[in-house]
Amino acid sequence: MRILKIIGLGIVGLIALLLIIALFIPNDYTVSVSTTINKPKQVVFDYVKLVKNQENYSIWVMQDPDVNMYYQGMDGTVGFKASWDSKDDNVGAGSQQITAVSEDRIDVDLHFERPMKGDDKASTLLESISANETKVTAEFYGHSSYPMNLMNFVGEKIIKDAETQNLANLKKILEK
Repeated sequence: MRILKIIGLGIVGLIALLLIIALFIPNDYTVSVSTTINKPKQVVFDYVKLVKNQENYSIWVMQDPDVNMYYQGMDGTVGFKASWDSKDDNVGAGSQQITAVSEDRIDVDLHFERPMKGDDKASTLLESISANETKVTAEFYGHSSYPMNLMNFVGEKIIKDAETQNLANLKKILEK
């Protein structure tokens, strides 16, 4: 009986400690990953502004070949919306909508329905390094309310790894 009491108090203490730690973890986070693509900025921009092209380089889309994709509006312009619905929980269901397009960046709002509900933002930034070199930066802006912000470190790593792979795939496609 005494051992159960000790185990119970240990579990309560661990939960309390985690909740206290979560008080000191920021609710907002940004993940930023960059690569250099050996193509002119305009060529890179013309490709990445089209959300449908993500089907060729985004690991999230490519993870489920049976994902249902739905599109509204004119791709590459403000207001274009791409929605997805997958039975694979790693892909889930949600949408992204272009909110801003300029020669140096594309901004999207992300809405997730499954496996977890949430709203975040992402940007693709382009910088001409030379006539035939472009720096591409993928940024993800996330928010987690207390106490879920305790998981931000895990989420940041998953997103960073995914965006790194996405940019590697993009580089491979554009440098063919």
